Amino acid sequence: MDLLDTEQTPNRISTEALMARSARTSWSLAAVRAGVAERVIERLLGRMSVGRLSVVDHTTGTTAHYGALPGTDTEADGAREATMEIHDQRAWTAVLAEGSIGFGRGYIEGWWTSPDPVAVIRLVIANIRPVDEVRNRVSRVVAPVADRIRRILPRSDRQGNKEQIAAHYDLGNHFFALFLDETMTYSSAVFPQPDATLEEASLHKYDMVIDALGLDAGHHLLEIGTGWGGMAIRAAERTGCRVTTTTISDEQLRLARRRIADAGLSDRVTVIDSDWRDLSGSYDRVVSVEMIEAVDWRDYRRFFSTIENCLKPDGVAVLQAICVPGRRYQRTKNTEDFIRRFVFPGGYLPSIGAVLDAVSSATRLQLIGFNDFSAHYAETLRRWRQRFEDHQADLDGLGLDERFHRLWRFYLCYCEAGFLERHCTVNHISLVGRDWRPDLATVPTIAR
Repeated sequence: MDLLDTEQTPNRISTEALMARSARTSWSLAAVRAGVAERVIERLLGRMSVGRLSVVDHTTGTTAHYGALPGTDTEADGAREATMEIHDQRAWTAVLAEGSIGFGRGYIEGWWTSPDPVAVIRLVIANIRPVDEVRNRVSRVVAPVADRIRRILPRSDRQGNKEQIAAHYDLGNHFFALFLDETMTYSSAVFPQPDATLEEASLHKYDMVIDALGLDAGHHLLEIGTGWGGMAIRAAERTGCRVTTTTISDEQLRLARRRIADAGLSDRVTVIDSDWRDLSGSYDRVVSVEMIEAVDWRDYRRFFSTIENCLKPDGVAVLQAICVPGRRYQRTKNTEDFIRRFVFPGGYLPSIGAVLDAVSSATRLQLIGFNDFSAHYAETLRRWRQRFEDHQADLDGLGLDERFHRLWRFYLCYCEAGFLERHCTVNHISLVGRDWRPDLATVPTIAR
């Protein structure tokens, strides 16, 4: 029987909540006049220093080109050329009033389109760096005061976190199965060869983590963030270890348990419904794959303290984390962007520095390994997007309208462009307990 037979439609409440978030607008959106916004944006585009953007305005019947001229030494390659088509003047007002939120809103509403949204977003990222640097410097100045204020403000409790996770992951297992590979891996794969399948690359990533952990049959592994059970299944199948894995997504919990049972691993893998703050016990190894992004930055020290408290003193922990460059961290942690508004409410991206600061200040864990494989995430997202596009008819059958399609298409494009431009990175971080000692024969490493 197909694991998804009993769940053929997305969670309607989660879907409606997601689209309701996308409808929220800035107070200033209505106050910005389209003509003024267009002139301001055109002036900014005139300062483009990287690549070439063609803007086809269907509202006026005109086409304008910005950036490098064809045939000049500064003309970028095909990856730096893009075309943007304007269908509604509100595309300009949204960007000026709401930044990346408005940029995404314009695409979702169909106010602008492109034959290659990834190329457009890459050009935007590449050309806003000077502005970003100014904003980063300002944020570093005001951060000490802003952080003190934000630390005393309310943050999401366990119920709030559960609702935030549900808003994304409880869209429906059948929906995610349309574009994920057979392992149901919703995190970056690592491609052993360029022509490897997405499933092969997901399994290769899991094997890298298993090798970094130094897992064997005698170990008990704690996984923080189950997903749909891909990591737990691979670890138990390959090494024979015991796994306790936790999730607060109801949809993921049900399907992970079924997949584990169908794999004949229920005696070795236990899935629990527990918030990370409530975890206890003593484990030989701890792993967390792209879960820290759901942890409030004010809770990083507590998060790593929990890992240390659950890890035996001679144990190993591996974290897979999406990070922002350190220069942008102070600003982005306190700024709502497209991802946080439209896709992951309550999400925060750490920097490597923020992770290491939390580890060193709150624990006695030590860093022994680090690996950046961001190019692999860009390829993973490209594969997901291709599969997403190939299943448009199935999405229609799930009752998801065109605005929902465009939201997810832009989300996948936005992330792919971000990794290609190193606007964000994905990393494996290996930590060890205070009593761990290196052994040349067994020292865990992160293979490339």
